[in-house]
Amino acid sequence: MTDTVTTHAVSGASALVEKVPLETYVPPAKPSLIGLSRAEIADRLGEIGVQAGQRKMRTQQLWNWMYFRGAKSFAEMTNVSKDMRAELEKHFTVDRPEVVAEQISNDGTRKWLLRLPSGDKVERPHEVECVYIPETDRGTLCVSSQVGCTLNCAFCHTGTQRLVRNLTAGEIVGQVMVARDRLNDWADREDGTRRVTNIVMMGMGEPLYNFDAVRDALLIVADNEGIGISRRRITLSTSGVVPNIQRTGDEIGVMLAISLHAVRDELRNELVPLNRKYPIKELLQACRDYPGASNARRITFEYVMLKGVNDSLDDAKLLVKLLKGIPAKINLIPFNPWPGTAYECSDWEQIEKFSEYIFNAGYSSPVRTPRGRDILAACGQLKSETEKLSARERQALRAMAMTD
Repeated sequence: MTDTVTTHAVSGASALVEKVPLETYVPPAKPSLIGLSRAEIADRLGEIGVQAGQRKMRTQQLWNWMYFRGAKSFAEMTNVSKDMRAELEKHFTVDRPEVVAEQISNDGTRKWLLRLPSGDKVERPHEVECVYIPETDRGTLCVSSQVGCTLNCAFCHTGTQRLVRNLTAGEIVGQVMVARDRLNDWADREDGTRRVTNIVMMGMGEPLYNFDAVRDALLIVADNEGIGISRRRITLSTSGVVPNIQRTGDEIGVMLAISLHAVRDELRNELVPLNRKYPIKELLQACRDYPGASNARRITFEYVMLKGVNDSLDDAKLLVKLLKGIPAKINLIPFNPWPGTAYECSDWEQIEKFSEYIFNAGYSSPVRTPRGRDILAACGQLKSETEKLSARERQALRAMAMTD
């Protein structure tokens, strides 16, 4: 996370590229063990007097109960001695975020508003949104990494928010655990199937401006003795924080998605102001150098379709030229409207022409089906209740959803 606001002059004006977090995390008096690595759990056990020879075994017990079985309290951990459970209860919890609202879309998409545990008695508790998207062959959970966002992408509703603070590893893992709680998706599920099969770091926030917490959380999510979601089913999306792209491949090893959205620097400077710091050439070189990228592990380039802005055939041709030599697929995203935006979604005929050109050039170019628009859960629409929509905004949103 940057310590200062970074600005760059564009067309004679100074424009904000990165926001500064307004607050820091204040842990509860009894902290949760959720989000800690095995080594950190062992250290905490040592601090409460557990003998060194027992810590590895106790850590493994806790890990299994928290991440494989989904235990919500120490009382459920029946193979842990009663005395140990009582001692754990004195000092720790296994709390995850609290669901304060659930909305279910006409298409089955679910959006949860989550309140984060905090020891701050002055500020109101922070809240983030998390979205579950069921499909016939998978269930994808869209996870947030910040309260608000460091960036201010012009077409993104979340980007209109302040950056309140980064989430902790526990708050990120906690979103996955809440989804499993709500969907009855833990190890004791009767039919043995999984409802949450894929994770996308595409919720609120820029994950690579909260790198350490995102890394630690995703390593827990991918651990095969716990939540156990394969790294190949976890995708991290970034607007292009170039220095941390290499680290993502080296230290996390998940699939990479790039929020590209434009093929010329002058337009991307407007749509994704971070481009003023890390322009397209630097970003694409980082993609070429991404560890493990191959035809079997292609990088996804996300491209929101904005009417009359970035949707011409010339744009499609330059996109193909730019991505030459990168194992890539291109995900075309019909723009999801939100109250107050200046942009419109491209006409469907134009989206199809754009997609066809890319496909004929040899790239997979699926058009993302908008999901959860009626509950403001679609791509680019998340905005936490920390900054609530007005009644007029909600009415406008419903009208937009009904006309699509």
